Amino acid sequence: MGITYDELSMFGRLRKNDKLGPWGAYCKLLSTWGSQNFARNPNARPLSPRRIAHNTKFFFTKYAINRHKMTVLTPSLHMEQYSPDDNRFDLRPFLYPGFDWQYAKIDRDVERREEVKIRTGEEEEEEAEADVD
Repeated sequence: MGITYDELSMFGRLRKNDKLGPWGAYCKLLSTWGSQNFARNPNARPLSPRRIAHNTKFFFTKYAINRHKMTVLTPSLHMEQYSPDDNRFDLRPFLYPGFDWQYAKIDRDVERREEVKIRTGEEEEEEAEADVD
């Protein structure tokens, strides 16, 4: 599918518990997955903003496509904190419009972060060259 179960669980908690959409989830995940301690694995590397944006857009696109199917599910046992109910009181919409505006905002943020990273990297290289001279 492209997303691990841990990532899927995190998206589910952000969406249901924190009531975040694509932009809010992306911002929250930047601080969580963008740092060294985002996973239980001590050897895990932080994810780039571009990868976090890709995972966020992938999840919310698939969620919007499949949300209507959850309205006909029978009550069942859920082993996650964010889904203990049987959907009787689920007032969320089951047909979602496109997330074009949120995705465009995420893309602009990724481009801005990469531009700043490139500029910062160039400045460091220029400073290193100046130190050598």
